[in-house]
Order: sequence, then structure tokens, then C-alpha cells
Amino acid sequence: MSEHVAQTLKNHVRFHPPFHYILTPILLLHFAWRVRALINDPGVGTAESVMLAFGLVVMGVLSRTNALKAQDRLIRLEEQLRYSRVLPATLAAKASALPVPQIVALRFAPDEELAVLVDQVISGQLVKPADIKKAIKNWRGDYYRV
Repeated sequence: MSEHVAQTLKNHVRFHPPFHYILTPILLLHFAWRVRALINDPGVGTAESVMLAFGLVVMGVLSRTNALKAQDRLIRLEEQLRYSRVLPATLAAKASALPVPQIVALRFAPDEELAVLVDQVISGQLVKPADIKKAIKNWRGDYYRV
């Protein structure tokens, strides 16, 4: 996403065209093609090609999920540093102990809204990451996502 476009709740989801529109369809079509070949011509060779095609699909999925998991760890660290800078010490400690999905959602909150939102998350008023994001009034874009 270009840094020139203001990020909002509606446009913050990132699609990576080479992954989402090229690699994923190719791997899925190849897998379906190999399954069809196995149905039409059962044998060890075609069964092996189905296993390889399935392995490629799994590898494609893992390449995305592992990158997102690493990104979430980095976001957690960045937000813990921000909490210690912006929030009172007791609130920062509680915020740092939140589950990663909630911390990831809170990263879009500007410093001015953070304390109120963290209080709402800790008190259970906001639980789901989608609800946390919807409660943010002035979106703080994250333009360096995977």
C-alpha cells in the first residue's frame, strides 16, 4: 500500500499481489490438475505428483503465515516499547500482558487514544481485534506490513 494513501479501517488489509493473485492460484490450479491426473491415471507416479503439489501448497501457505507470525512478534515488541513511553507504568505492564491479537489491533491507535482503549480492553469492553479497530477514532497507519 502506498504511503500516499491514508490508511483506515476499511483499507488497512494488505494484499500482496504476487502472493495472492499469482502464486496462490498457480499452486492451487497445479494441485487440482495433479489430483485430476491421479483420478484419470492412478499410479505411483501420479500419486507422487499429487503429494509434491500438496507440499507446494503447504509451503506457499507457510511462507505467508510464518512471515505474519514474525511480523506479529515484532509488532508486540514495538508496542511494548510504545506502552512504556506513552502509558503510566502500571497500565503499560497490563497492556504488555495482553494477548498478541489485541496488541496487534491496538497498534493502529494513536498515542492520544491508547490509554482509553487499553483500559477498555483490560476491562473486557473490547475483546475482539475487530472491535478494538472499530473503536479507534483517528487511525494510525501501519505502512510497513508484510
